Parts: sequence; C-alpha cells; structure tokens
Amino acid sequence: MRLFLAEKPSLARAIADVLPGPKGRRDGYITCGADDIVTWCAGHILELAPPDAYDPAYKRWSLEHLPIVPKDWKLLPSAPDLLKNIKGLLPRADRVVHAGDPDREGQLLIDEVLEFLGYRGPIDRLLISDLTPASVQSALSDMQPNTRYRGLYEAGLARQRADWLYGLNLTRLYTLLGRAGGYDGVLSVGRVQTPVLGLVVRRDREIEAFRPRAYYVVRAEVSGSGGAFSATWQPQAATGACFDEAGRLVDREHALAVQRRVRGARGVVAACTQETKTESAPLPYSLADLQVEAAKRFGLSPKQTLDACQALYETHRLLTYPRSDCSYLPEAQHGQAPAVLVAMGANLSALGPLIDRTDRSLRSRAWNDKKITAHHALIPTTVARSLAGLAVPEQRIYELVARRYLAQFLPPFSFSETKIEIEVGGERLVASGRRIISEGWRITCESAAKRDERASEDGDSEEPQVLPALRDGDALSLGRVEISDRRTSPPKRFTDASLIQAMTGIARFVEDPTIKKLLVETDGIGTPATQAQVIETLFERRFLERQGRQVVSTEIGRALVQSLPDRATRPDMTALWEAAMRRIIEGKLALPAFTGVVIQQLSELVTSGRARGPLSVVGRGAGRDRPSRPGRSRGARSASARHARR
Repeated sequence: MRLFLAEKPSLARAIADVLPGPKGRRDGYITCGADDIVTWCAGHILELAPPDAYDPAYKRWSLEHLPIVPKDWKLLPSAPDLLKNIKGLLPRADRVVHAGDPDREGQLLIDEVLEFLGYRGPIDRLLISDLTPASVQSALSDMQPNTRYRGLYEAGLARQRADWLYGLNLTRLYTLLGRAGGYDGVLSVGRVQTPVLGLVVRRDREIEAFRPRAYYVVRAEVSGSGGAFSATWQPQAATGACFDEAGRLVDREHALAVQRRVRGARGVVAACTQETKTESAPLPYSLADLQVEAAKRFGLSPKQTLDACQALYETHRLLTYPRSDCSYLPEAQHGQAPAVLVAMGANLSALGPLIDRTDRSLRSRAWNDKKITAHHALIPTTVARSLAGLAVPEQRIYELVARRYLAQFLPPFSFSETKIEIEVGGERLVASGRRIISEGWRITCESAAKRDERASEDGDSEEPQVLPALRDGDALSLGRVEISDRRTSPPKRFTDASLIQAMTGIARFVEDPTIKKLLVETDGIGTPATQAQVIETLFERRFLERQGRQVVSTEIGRALVQSLPDRATRPDMTALWEAAMRRIIEGKLALPAFTGVVIQQLSELVTSGRARGPLSVVGRGAGRDRPSRPGRSRGARSASARHARR
C-alpha cells in the first residue's frame, strides 16, 4: 500500500481525486482503491520545543540563562490528532509518497514527521505546482526518490534551528533589557524582521534630516518648418560651483544668463537621431511582484494579496502554487496555453476581445527551463468557473495574473524614439520624444492616460511629446524661455509595495560588494512564504504603523533599532545565512558546521547586549506574551511563537 502524505487537506483531496479506484472517506484519510491511502498534515504539525522542555528553569525569563542552546533538539506535536492518525497509518504502508509543497519548508514539514515517527521505508517525492487534475496527474507520473532532496530538508532544519536560536535568545534579551528600563511589552528580534525594521527606521531618519535645496531647469519653446516643441537646456559640463553633485543647476543667476542668451535667438539642429525600439511583455508574476502591483493598484497589503492567492490556489483552484519566487514557466507548459486562455475567457468575459487577438504560437522569454527554481511563475489554471462568488481581492488578483499571462501571446510594444540636439548662441538644448507604433501587449494594461499618471507618480515629470521630422542643419527659432524653480525632494516613505520591493531587492541598500552579490543571488531577504508575515509582525509589535499608504516607524521601533548592534539591523548576516543554506542544499556544507557559526554569532550578540544595559523605550508594549513555542511555520501559530521566528 502507498501512503500519500500531503501538506494540507486541499492538496490531499486533489491527489485523491485523480488516483484510480473507488474513494472512501475516513476520519483523517481517504482510501483510493485497494492500494492507496491519502492523508494530510496542516502545515507544520511538529514544532521545536520551548526552552523549558530542556530545563524547567528556562520557563522564567532571565538574563543569566542566555544564550539558551539545546544540545539535542526536541520536537513537540502541535496537532496531536493529525500526528496520531499518520502514526497509525504508517505501519500499513509499503512506501510513502512525500507530497509537501515544492519548497524548503514543504520538504521539511513532511520529512520531520517521518523522522519523528521513525519511518525507514522507501519514500517518493511528489512535486505539485497547481491543483488541477491534469497537473496532479502529470506530477504523479514524474515522481523522484525523496533521497534527492535530503539537502533541502537539512537546509530547512538549518533555517528552523537558527531562527529559534537567534529569535528566542535576542527577543528574551532585549525584552528583559526593555523591562529593566520600564517598557512592559515584548521587543521581538528576528533575522529578517529586524533588518526590515532597520530599513524603515533609517529611511525615516533620512527624511527627517533632509534639507531641500533649490535648483533650476531652463526650458524653451522651439519652432521650425515641422512644427513646435519644447527643449531643455543642457550644460556642456555640469561641473563647478553652479552645479550640485547630481549635475543640477543651483545658480539662478546662471539660469537667467542662459535665458537671456537663447530667448528669441536663432538655432540650428546639431544632431537628430531616430530609433525604433521594442519592449517585450513583462514576465508573469512571482509572488513578490504580484504583491507590489496589488499594493500599488488596489492598496492591498502583502498579507491580503497572499491570502487571496492562497484561496485562489487551494479553494478555487484558479491559480497555480502562489508562494513562488520565480517569474518563468516550464517550456513543456506552453502546450497548455490554449486551454488556459479558454478558461480565462470563460472566467472574465472582458478579456474575450483581447484573447481573440492572441497568437498562441508565440513563445515569449517566459518559457525557459533554465530559469525555473523549485517553483514557476503564478499563472491561471485551466479551471473555468464564475468569479461572482469570490471576494473582491480574489477577483482583482485573478485578473492581474490573467492579464499578465495573456501578454505573453501578444506582440512587443513598439515605438519610435527621437532625440534632437539644438545649438544656439554657444548653448545646447535637447528635446526627446516618443511616438507609439504599436501598443502590442500593452493592450492588456490600463489606459494610456492611467499609465502616464502612474509614471508621473513614480517621478517622471516630463510629459511625452511627438517631435517633428528634422534633419541636421535645419534652422530653428526659440520663443519663450522659462526657468522652473525646483527643489530637491527627500526620499519617499516606504509603502507596502516598496517595502516588498526593498526586501526582494535588498542588495541596493548594502555597500559591501560580497554581501551585495550574495543578496542578488538569494533574491533578497525572507521568502515569498514569509515576507508578508514578517511585515505584519512588525505592525503587530507596534514597531511600524500605517499613515495612509505610507509605512513609518514608531518610537518603539526606533528605540529597538537604536539599542541593537548595527549588524543585527542590517541584512548582511541573513545574506550569509542564506548562502550557507544554499551550500547545505548542494551538499557542500554540513548542518552542524552551520549551526556552530550561528551559535558563535549569537554568543557575541548576547554579550554586547548585556553590556549595553537597560533600554529607554517610549510608549507601551503590545502585551507581555512570551515566545513559548518557536520554530513553527505554516498553519496556525500562536503570537508568542512568532516572536522567535524571522
């Protein structure tokens, strides 16, 4: 008998639906014919034991206990009934099919159950990316030995244990120091959440310290045989006292002198270039990209977007596996495109005219097996059903994903870009323009007016213009010349969208070239499965707050960052950990060696924290709950357990 062990009930049902034989539903499992049984977990059903499981004295928080480092790691059931059910089924199994989600945590949460229960029989690995019958059936025909994924399991253990050690010890340490200074809440510290908090705190301080500076832009109305347009004055060399470090003109008298020289003067075209360019369709969404877009368009928080994706995947089966860091698709999946497009048209009638214009033979850059990680991009499935009963966020998310998929079967956006350089009285002005040749895939997006509005919000203040056809040497006349008084702007406050972007593109906030390279390779800090929860935890702890769509740090959050060693508030350590976990996956680093490095770093951080003494924190805490059961993820998890994770 084969025993299928799925990560969640929804996945178990999807597997049972395609297995042969009559189905029998029992308490905690499904029989499929005479040879197969499908049962399930509910995310992690085991968790790392709390400190008092190692020593009852650790139940009381005390500085003298720190750092707490278990010698032999213990697991405790968080869902005893589910574990008991699996334990009763295992002796009947000739082999087990591991059906965890296709990522590090999915590998860990099934393997840890089998290890805990002492199963030593053969194990196959089933990797399912969407819950449609065709996809599940395809995955069943391509199972691999679970031994191939041993490194992934050990990397999961490394993450789990390191987060327990780091989060639990430093949360206890700084909470105790805070209470010594009169603060009655929990000051949680995590290897991901704290660097994210550090980002926001440093941005807020930079904004508050910012002092605007004036600068000037000189623009002229230009006319010639082909029509009128506007051009901007460009210095021959933006150096000297008249210019700032960014090459902006900061001397108004210089601007006035330029204005006098060129106003009403005759000029000549010094150079005119025209180039036809194309822009390919954007890649399908990864979860982070989708969270950014949903926050910009609809004001959805990362967690709201993830929740909508999970419902579309698990409950409605309308989207593929959502917790993906990948924007590419398997080449073999291209053959499913006609069925996916038909389902999209049935689900969203508004897409019908656009679907009719698709070329289903097109193979965009999205289909690339070499770019596939443990997952592929989020796309619609072949399921056709009414969206009317779905929650509004679910409808919006489905349409975003559908339109992005649709763009893969439309031609490139093409345009003509023109640049004109004008010489007049020893000064040079430049004009640039764009003329759209074909909208191509952009017909799947919002209106051009809306796009221009969003571009302006992103800081592009130049209005697009269509330039006349000119040649080198053509004569021009300059009319009105205006000087625009402008002021430098401070950095923008973080939003939910830009915070997700910062987490995935964290490398741009790092100066060390080695660390920067590691962060680029590991796609930032946090994972698609955890980034939304990390941000929500910072709000729950009252370290961050929302002001409209802006995300700002609170006095409590600032005090915590101020009190921590600088390296605990930056992403460098996380980058090194993620690089080490990648080496564990590849079999190049042993788990004990990694844990040893973490323990050494932890000891140094605890020592420096003790030396700092009591903290002065403004405000009241969000409660005196304490991290009693760190190490769980996925599924239900108490607030106290979350403090010690990430």
